[in-house]
Amino acid sequence: METLIVYNSLFPSFFLMFCLIYLVGYFIVFRNWNPKHRPDASSSFISLFHGTPAVLLSVFALLNQPSWSFASPNTEIDNLVLDFSIAYFTVDLLHYLILIPRDYLFIAHHLATLFVFITCRCLVLHGSFALLVLLVLAEITSPFQNIWTLSRLQQTESSAKLHQFLSLPFYTLYTIMRGFAGPLFFYKMSAYYLSGKAGDVIPCWVSILWVIIIGSAIGVSILWISNHWAELHNERRYDAEKKQR
Repeated sequence: METLIVYNSLFPSFFLMFCLIYLVGYFIVFRNWNPKHRPDASSSFISLFHGTPAVLLSVFALLNQPSWSFASPNTEIDNLVLDFSIAYFTVDLLHYLILIPRDYLFIAHHLATLFVFITCRCLVLHGSFALLVLLVLAEITSPFQNIWTLSRLQQTESSAKLHQFLSLPFYTLYTIMRGFAGPLFFYKMSAYYLSGKAGDVIPCWVSILWVIIIGSAIGVSILWISNHWAELHNERRYDAEKKQR
């Protein structure tokens, strides 16, 4: 296995960019919000600047890859997308470590995600195809999720109506992407890696950890959206019963 010391990484530039966006959100955009919600709002703010650009960059990278293989080498544009996402998750991880240190689930999620991206980018130099496809499936819901979250945090009558309006389409898209498309692609990816076919370029221990981490993330996502579907169902049933009284 060849290991590369990355000299031409855009990570520092992207890291500074996301730090600046976070500070603009915290000290300017949300300066009049409830101090309790400003950190979460700022986190959603930088996520808005990561999700959709990451999807567009990933699609562009995938369309320009010489071959779609789980063991194909990373291209320059693949590495740019990885640098972009590594910078985002690093800044958001710092946000949790400094301001919300007891949110162990998100901290663990970000650490695990960074492990997968960094090993792909800097250690094995292969396998970005799988990660970019998963990034598209995960982040395509980002605009809906972040606006949905911000409308919940703002706590005004108009934002509450927006939150309620977005819930059904957001839950539906999230379920399709992370409840069906994601697991299907994960099955194909894990079957390939666990078969040892990528062993010449990606060590087995790396492949196994990728499968465990990504599979766990998909499982948590399915549990999360299932709980929200249950809450939405209960809310609508309560509203229906209230109207009948």
